[in-house]
Amino acid sequence: MYKIGLTGGIGSGKTRVADMLAEWGAAVVDTDAIAHALTAPGGAALPAIREAFGDAAIGADGALDRAWMRDLVFREPDARARLEAIMHPLIGADTRRAAAVATGAYLVFVVPLLVESGRWRDRVDRICVVDCDPATQVARVQSRSGLTEPAIRRIMAAQAARATRLAAADDVIVNDGATTVEQLRARAKALHDQWRRLAAAPRNPPPGAAGSPE
Repeated sequence: MYKIGLTGGIGSGKTRVADMLAEWGAAVVDTDAIAHALTAPGGAALPAIREAFGDAAIGADGALDRAWMRDLVFREPDARARLEAIMHPLIGADTRRAAAVATGAYLVFVVPLLVESGRWRDRVDRICVVDCDPATQVARVQSRSGLTEPAIRRIMAAQAARATRLAAADDVIVNDGATTVEQLRARAKALHDQWRRLAAAPRNPPPGAAGSPE
């Protein structure tokens, strides 16, 4: 399938864009949703997380205590590395399984840290960044999560810089504070139509494949 890597900073609106694309017929694999499932009560990542970080890492509801873990990884860089060593292989395996059975006009991978990982450029045909200004990011995250501005700024600082994301983009969807839902839908729909045309176009076979010149 034709593959799009969809990314953006926290609060950019990439999940909303992904929902629109799914509504219009794209197959969507959301790695953040996969990570949440892995750390929900009964999630496959919890035994290893408990072993690595102790009982304090697990909340009263049986899920990962995200606030506790967020505080830890910002205070102790090695804790982030230990958590990623647990999560990344599990997320990767579930992502591959979901992609293998996906059906749709094209396939969208929603990856919050797509640019930061450095592993996605060769896995997708195009990278799309949902972009907004930092002040809008803070306001959106505060409204939905209750995190303080300093906590949100720390998360933003741990992500790729805005300019770095934009430099990696083949396509950009602007979703700043002045963007209405109707404008966002129009911008996303224009790219959806473009990607659908690209997905339907003949793909060049690899060298040496049947029917291709040697």
